Amino acid sequence: MNAPLYRIPGTTAAPVAAVPADAPPAPQTIGEVLAQSQVETVMDELDRDLIGLVPVKQRIRDIAALLVVDKLRLAHGLQAQTPSLHMCFTGNPGTGKTTVAMRMAQILHRLGYVRKGHLVAVTRDDLVGQYIGHTAPKTKEVLKKAMGGVLFIDEAYYLYRPDNERDYGQEAIEILLQVMENQRDDLVVILAGYKDRMDTFFQSNPGMSSRVAHHLDFPDYAHGELQAIAERMLATLNYCFGPGAREAFDEYLQHRRQQPHFANARSVRNALDRMRLRQASRLFGERDRVLSREDLTTLAESDVRASRVFTAG
Repeated sequence: MNAPLYRIPGTTAAPVAAVPADAPPAPQTIGEVLAQSQVETVMDELDRDLIGLVPVKQRIRDIAALLVVDKLRLAHGLQAQTPSLHMCFTGNPGTGKTTVAMRMAQILHRLGYVRKGHLVAVTRDDLVGQYIGHTAPKTKEVLKKAMGGVLFIDEAYYLYRPDNERDYGQEAIEILLQVMENQRDDLVVILAGYKDRMDTFFQSNPGMSSRVAHHLDFPDYAHGELQAIAERMLATLNYCFGPGAREAFDEYLQHRRQQPHFANARSVRNALDRMRLRQASRLFGERDRVLSREDLTTLAESDVRASRVFTAG
């Protein structure tokens, strides 16, 4: 038997709106669609704000191109079926998956594929209850908040725990499956996590796999890209490396990337936060000295080399 149609109470699919009398004329060219939606602004921001990730950025542009052409086909009275836009982002932590999901939500909103364009990011704990009757209300509430936008489920494979017969993750998956199919004109679901675990998850849940049309793999950042990310993060906060500090940070990255639990840009951000703490402690000890702007914005080599990465073993 086919699964019953399921719709989140209090939500509706995006209606086909009547065209206002003062509405702009239907676009006739790709350029007119881009001008009306201003979607290129979002893609340019993606290129500017995220270093590297060239294959991911190209795939996002390909998806955007498909949606733009579909809008033009619709304007010309051609058949344009709503495409399946559910996605899977795989890769290690700190590779920009959440950031790209936010940009994807903006692109979908500007092209009229979702009503609001907001992102709701959740994990298993936000969807799965701990006792009978708890999971469905939790999952429905999250879906209700996400309607009109994008639902981003991080480490989605934790929803499925076949080794625990008292686990309620399967109930959440079944609700998600029905909503992904029956309300795909008002909600896009992005599943994220490590690639090998997501592959296992899809093998165990073929219904979920068949509903996910786009699989994007986020590569780890190269050494030079991590250095550039650090420079950009510091510039955003009005900091810079002092003499010898940049070279010390380069050494830091070489050591840290070989250690467990390295999380790409996330680890870089955490390292910079600790360096700023050491700089603040250093300056705090000079309470009677007049501190210049350079003093307040410069990370010294000692602020970098005080890391345990240089002394561990």
